Amino acid sequence: MEQVTTSPASGRGRPLLSFGRWWWAAPAILAVLLVQYAATFAGTFFAFTDYTGIGSFDLVGFDNFVAIFQDPAVVGVIGNTLLYALAQMVGTTVLGLLFALALNRGLKSRYVLRAIIFLPIALSPLAVSYVWKFIFEYDGLLNQVLAAVGLADLQRTWLGDPETAIWTVVVVIVWQGVGISMVIFLAGLAGVPPELEEAASLDRANLWQRFRYVTLPALRPSVTVATMLSLIFGLRLFDPILAMTGGGPVSSSKNLALLVYQEAFTQGHFGYGAALSLILTVIILIFAIIQQFITRERSGG
Repeated sequence: MEQVTTSPASGRGRPLLSFGRWWWAAPAILAVLLVQYAATFAGTFFAFTDYTGIGSFDLVGFDNFVAIFQDPAVVGVIGNTLLYALAQMVGTTVLGLLFALALNRGLKSRYVLRAIIFLPIALSPLAVSYVWKFIFEYDGLLNQVLAAVGLADLQRTWLGDPETAIWTVVVVIVWQGVGISMVIFLAGLAGVPPELEEAASLDRANLWQRFRYVTLPALRPSVTVATMLSLIFGLRLFDPILAMTGGGPVSSSKNLALLVYQEAFTQGHFGYGAALSLILTVIILIFAIIQQFITRERSGG
């Protein structure tokens, strides 16, 4: 049977067919432009105004940004934002890699254990946060366990202490995010030929040497994806902080996303909140550019 082929030039004489090839994507493109980019540009404009969300407004130039960086409390909030992002990146990457290595092959119950570790990512962050809030309450499960094992001296108001409140949130976001990192690393480990590890074993390479010189180089793309996803998730964190601490005590656990919400929608400082949101967007954009740079270098090597 003669095979009929269609060359790219065949559509030049049929404009309706060429038109239909991209028209199917137009609604999605339009939705992205309106929901994301138009809203971003509008928010950028209001960042240079004193808009309260109601009525008229005046252009104030860079006054909102000057006020932000002259307020030590806001600078501390920016520091908390970076801490959340780095803690989630390091915690989920390290634990996800360890779980992936442990459950890669050999263990009979590995599929059940994978499902158990991955399950938290499928749950609502808000619901999970309220459960953990109960655990960290002064009369909650954690303090009861400490008392039961004779460590009552370690009991404290975990959510009400400025030194521990932020770390309770870190525990929750790492616990919930480690599953997605494990899945990314498991996908990477599937591409490591067992023959390479067997050859390294025959050359008397120990466990660390096999990981360092065989497994880890093959996992570099997975490490890049896992670290950047967790970093971006950490930068835009919102639900766990709102549910567990509300940003307190004395703003010790507050981040930029929560501060934007409070300033723009609770206190009516829409222009100030838009300026904060723009700073958060720039921070995320910087890390996204770094990720693209690392990926490009990887492809070029």
